Amino acid sequence: MSASPPAATVAVRGVYVGLDELVRLQFRARGTRFRARQAAHSLLRGRHASRMRGRGLDFERVRAYVPGDDLRTIDWRVTARTGEPHTRVFAEERDRPVLLVVDQRLSMFFGTRLSLKSVTAAESAALAAWRVVLGGDRVGAVIFDDAGLVAHRPQRSRGQLLRILGTIVTKNQALRAASDAAPAPGMLNQALARAARIAGHDHTVLVASDFDGADGETRRIVGRLARHNDVVALLVHDPASRELPAMGELGVPVLPLSTAEDAATQLARLLGGATGRARRG
Repeated sequence: MSASPPAATVAVRGVYVGLDELVRLQFRARGTRFRARQAAHSLLRGRHASRMRGRGLDFERVRAYVPGDDLRTIDWRVTARTGEPHTRVFAEERDRPVLLVVDQRLSMFFGTRLSLKSVTAAESAALAAWRVVLGGDRVGAVIFDDAGLVAHRPQRSRGQLLRILGTIVTKNQALRAASDAAPAPGMLNQALARAARIAGHDHTVLVASDFDGADGETRRIVGRLARHNDVVALLVHDPASRELPAMGELGVPVLPLSTAEDAATQLARLLGGATGRARRG
C-alpha cells in the first residue's frame, strides 16, 4: 500500500482514517455487544486465556428454577423455605466505564490487503467508542505512537467521544513510512501503565495493537489490570505475517483482527450483533 500521503493528509481508504469516516461508524456500532460469543481459548485456537467476567451484575429477583439455569445461581434459602428450587436472577450494571488503548506506532503502518494495521486499530476503537456512548456508559482512551501518548479519562458525552476520535485521527495521519522517528516498542508498556493508572477497578479495557515489543513487563502490567478489570486484547495482524505473537501468556481474552477484512464485520462476528453493510474495497 502507498505509504506517503499528500502534504495535507486526508483520509485514504485503508491507509489513513478521517474524522468523518470514524463518525459515520456510529451507524455500524449499534447492536454490537462487548461479550465474546465463543470461549476465548477457541478464538485463540488452543492458546490459553482466561474468560471474560463480563459486566458487573446486580441482584434483581428470585424466580422458580427452570431446567438449564446455572446451578450456581440457585437461592438455597428460598428453595429450603418453599420446598421448590428457586434461582436468583441478575441484571447487568448500566455504568461500566470502557477504556480504549489504541496503538498508532510505526509498526502498525503496514498492511497487504484491505487496510493497514493502524487503520484496523483506529476503526475498531471507534466502533467500540460509539457502542459505549450509545449504551449510555463512559468511554476513555489512551492513544499512543512512537513519540508519546494522549490520555482521555472516561466520560459520558459525545464531546468526549469526538475528542478521542480526533486524537486517533491526528496520530493516524502523522504516520509515514519514511519517518525519521525511531520505532519505540517500549511505548506499548508505557501506554498500558497509563491505562492501569486510569482504570482502578470495574473497567473494561480494550487494547487494539499488534503488541510489537510485548515482554515480561507487558504481562505484569496486563496482569495487574486484569485483577480488577476486564481486559480484552484486540490483536491486529496482517495475513502476510507468518505467525501471530504468542499472546496466551497474557492471560486475557484475545480477539484477532485481520487487516484483510472489514473491522466492523469482524467485531460483529467475534462479539455478537449486526454492524451493517461492510465497506467495499
